[in-house]
Amino acid sequence: MAEKVLVRRLSLEGIPMGISLSRSPRTRWSYQFLIGVLLLVRPAAAQTTQPGIEDNSFLIEEAYNQERGVVQHISTFSRMWNTKDWAYNFTQEWPLHRFPRHQLSYTLVAAHAGGSTTGWGDTILNYRYQLVGNGESHTAFAPRLSLLLPTGDVSQNRGVGGVGVQIGLPVSVVLHSKLVTHWNAGATFVAHAQDAVHDRASTAGYNLGQSFVWLAHTRLNVLMETILRMDRA
Repeated sequence: MAEKVLVRRLSLEGIPMGISLSRSPRTRWSYQFLIGVLLLVRPAAAQTTQPGIEDNSFLIEEAYNQERGVVQHISTFSRMWNTKDWAYNFTQEWPLHRFPRHQLSYTLVAAHAGGSTTGWGDTILNYRYQLVGNGESHTAFAPRLSLLLPTGDVSQNRGVGGVGVQIGLPVSVVLHSKLVTHWNAGATFVAHAQDAVHDRASTAGYNLGQSFVWLAHTRLNVLMETILRMDRA
């Protein structure tokens, strides 16, 4: 079975870490914007094949499941400059051999948050279905359903302290042979979240995202990505 390795530096991609609860509901908005350049490095044996524009985003989820027989490893790292908090996420994606439209994956998180020690965060199990298209299509849609397992230590701000569900709706559209756009909408719900002092409440988060990827050269992509996120606890 072939393997692909993808290393990215990005935000927490909607993965909840430590939370702060209050008796009155609060709504928090966050906004992220990125302009980046991605240099594609290919082995000499693979240079006869033109690289595509999929699997190249930083903040945005693309609507392409892995091809049959391909396992992808994704490493992500995020660091908040004002607080020095950071998180490292490792995701492994497995398409089902006989049913390649179905894809399973898991995400493991290591984090340092709120002046705590470093340790494991919550674990995420993902299922994604390639409902429309694929990596060769002009339009692709692959809804995702994720289960959040409270394996992180809430007293150290490394988890939400409750089982949660996350829904992701990524759409990818090829506008031109050298220009692709990706659109995201999603929501995260935790029925019995817990903060560092063990107060419990229900939490909900919603996110929207959009990006353009320009294939400036066979080995050079230019990205413009935007994310808007709302969290309510």
